[in-house]
Amino acid sequence: MPNILIIEDDAAFCQMLQKFLTKHGYTTAVSFTAPEAKSKLEETDFDLVLTDLRLPDYDGIQLLEDIKRINEDTPVIVMTGYAEVGSAVSAMKKGAFDYIAKPFTPDEIVKLIAKALEGKSEEKEIRSEKPKATDSIEEVYVSKSSKVVKGISEASKKLDEYVRLVAPTDMSVLITGESGTGKEVTAKAIHDNSSRKDFKFIAVDCGAIPKELATSEFFGHIKGSFTGAVEDKVGNFEAANGGTLFLDEVGNLSYENQIQLLRALQERKIKRVGSTKEIEVDLRIITATNEDLNNAVEKGTFREDLYHRLNEFSIHIPSLEERFDDLILFVEHFLEKANMNLDKNVHGFSNEVWDAFRQYHWPGNLRELQNVVKRAVLLTTGDEVELAVLPREIIESDGRPIKHENFSKSEFEKDRIIKALKKTNFNKSKAAKLLQVTRKTLYNKINHYNLDL
Repeated sequence: MPNILIIEDDAAFCQMLQKFLTKHGYTTAVSFTAPEAKSKLEETDFDLVLTDLRLPDYDGIQLLEDIKRINEDTPVIVMTGYAEVGSAVSAMKKGAFDYIAKPFTPDEIVKLIAKALEGKSEEKEIRSEKPKATDSIEEVYVSKSSKVVKGISEASKKLDEYVRLVAPTDMSVLITGESGTGKEVTAKAIHDNSSRKDFKFIAVDCGAIPKELATSEFFGHIKGSFTGAVEDKVGNFEAANGGTLFLDEVGNLSYENQIQLLRALQERKIKRVGSTKEIEVDLRIITATNEDLNNAVEKGTFREDLYHRLNEFSIHIPSLEERFDDLILFVEHFLEKANMNLDKNVHGFSNEVWDAFRQYHWPGNLRELQNVVKRAVLLTTGDEVELAVLPREIIESDGRPIKHENFSKSEFEKDRIIKALKKTNFNKSKAAKLLQVTRKTLYNKINHYNLDL
């Protein structure tokens, strides 16, 4: 159970936050002062620290440095008011995982905490692994809080090629694809491979923003500009300044909001609601949709000029069915991730499970696959996932294998080994690095498959 230290001088707010996090399964401790907090950090190894940036008895940035000095691996989330975004940015540069502006909703803080803890687990995993060859068969994107398999299928290779091609530019990118294919992951990969990678990546779900609040969400507002505006707020454009703004499900924006977005993109200037001051912004726009925006333009529900502004370069994310060669890579990756998150040690899957995975059509794509694997790992009591723990729709799937009728894990693994050996002119040490296994493991697999090399 993750152990969180809350550092907050507002006792009422601190206790409310502690109570809420406890209900969500976290073990929490509280400190109302910086000296008390440092004392607790010396005595206890906390999984995460949640601290107010403004404390009456201590400088918040100095406290952050003290926390990192005590345990540099502890992720720190700083809480701050919107008027102190500059200080929050300084905190990020000093090693804070992220910041959250008050007032925030319970869901926002829980989501951010989960992201930080996931990032901590995976950074441990990355550090424990040996350096990987850049031309590895099983390449991954590694970001602050995600590790995602690229895949080896032709569709995945094309996707990777497009990401590498467009990332160094400042072109606006429109990402299309079915729900669950990983559009935000691709957007983050573009950001991480660009010159803007040291600045913020801000992701916004346009489908979740009410029309009436979209202007404030995008451009911010000043205190008293409307009912409920109790303090200044930085909008998404300003928060992403210097970095990348990712607008998911952009087709859900109202026509009025589309006009506002277009104007901001054309002028590269914004105004907070209730303010007359123009703020210059320099950011990259990446958008995503699972709708046909061409069709929306023809119907008149999406502005054509905005569409062309957003679609300087387009990338289509293939469905899982289109990248079926990657199935084993994704399953094994999600198994590794589920073991880490659930503190389990499941080694693999039975042949019946692999057959079921191969026959199922995966309408929810990678998101569904990840959920299925995580659920299966949670329900598994032994070393191997059995058919009985899979969801009924997968067990009862009567569809034929989508493709590759001779597809099996052993054949796939043999093929990978042979390709790696050929690529390295049969140098087994280099092939082992390429396959991300030890030399001894490679020899054992060669003997296991009776490969005549």
